[in-house]
Amino acid sequence: MQLQFPEPVHGAISVAAGEAAKTDGMARAEAHTPVDWATACQNGIREMARRGVPFQAADLIAEGLVDEPERPAMWGPQFGIAARAGVIEHAGVVPSTRATVHRSLCRQWIGAAGQRKVVA
Repeated sequence: MQLQFPEPVHGAISVAAGEAAKTDGMARAEAHTPVDWATACQNGIREMARRGVPFQAADLIAEGLVDEPERPAMWGPQFGIAARAGVIEHAGVVPSTRATVHRSLCRQWIGAAGQRKVVA
């Protein structure tokens, strides 16, 4: 049985501090991402978005659309950029297909309605 609180315990959790730390971390990761890798990643995301099927970061590598990044933290900002640009939208959370992460949960994405094309 898991202990559950009906409300956040005041002083124990700061949603604002958590969001600020996330934003800072994403900005630092983006700033240290090589431009050529970021460009290849954005192109890969757009290609997967056009296909109209749910995908995750590992699929970009499996499809040969982008190489493994220097650091895993480089993925998040790229998917965030594509989502804010209306290229992709969140499509749930699924186990990762990457063997190195032991099927931990990761975000799944799909091309936004205007990005999808029927692939025969």
